Amino acid sequence: MPKVKLNVEELDYASDEAYKSLRTNLRFCGEEKKAIVLTSCTPNEGKSTVALYLAMSLVQSGKKVLLLDTDMRKSVLIGNFTVTEELMGLSHFLSGQTHLLDVICNTDVENLDIIFSGPFPPNPAELLEKPAFSALLEYGRENYDYILIDSPPLGSVIDGAIIAQKCDAAVIVLEVETISYRFVLEVKDQLEKSGCPVLGVILNKVDLRDRKYYSYYYSKKYGRHYGEYYGYGNYKEEKPRKRTRKRRRNIKWVKG
Repeated sequence: MPKVKLNVEELDYASDEAYKSLRTNLRFCGEEKKAIVLTSCTPNEGKSTVALYLAMSLVQSGKKVLLLDTDMRKSVLIGNFTVTEELMGLSHFLSGQTHLLDVICNTDVENLDIIFSGPFPPNPAELLEKPAFSALLEYGRENYDYILIDSPPLGSVIDGAIIAQKCDAAVIVLEVETISYRFVLEVKDQLEKSGCPVLGVILNKVDLRDRKYYSYYYSKKYGRHYGEYYGYGNYKEEKPRKRTRKRRRNIKWVKG
């Protein structure tokens, strides 16, 4: 297998603790939840970064993890690695150009392997529907404790729903104060229609100085403000419930 070197910044204490908490919540969802797809509503919500750091956190707890980049339209995950040789990716495998073991890359982090998306094909959704993708997931379930799947944003393209149909669970990554409440519900409903249970929501890019995200983030207050931009109508403002927590983190898990 080819080998790549991880090239990311070390997390600060608060962020590291947040990912440990996320890791624990994920493990409490059950060992049968092995193939987990992470998606979002729109691009640039930090989904790929969350998937990578969550994979690293799981590895630190003694788990063997396969990180799978299925965004064959606009992948950014490979930018976090130093690559010194030509690599084959997911699009190569799904189109029948190479074998599965040829696209799995070892990283310099023990027990963390990755499959990059490969060259962008003209028909990513059709490739993901092929039996080869199901065979890849079965191989992952047999040889890894977790498969974390970085998918394209479900609010933009249908790829995420196709992937979710073949996964054990899904997690939605949201950038705070960016997406309307109703838009989130539409993405959640789309995942549920695919037959994939939604484990919860990860709030990303939280302002550590602002305590309101530890009270009642999904108030209709945000739906009103951002719903107008996305064309989902107006909402009546609702005051958030008051709740105090001492620890501040830059991500937060909201159970589904």
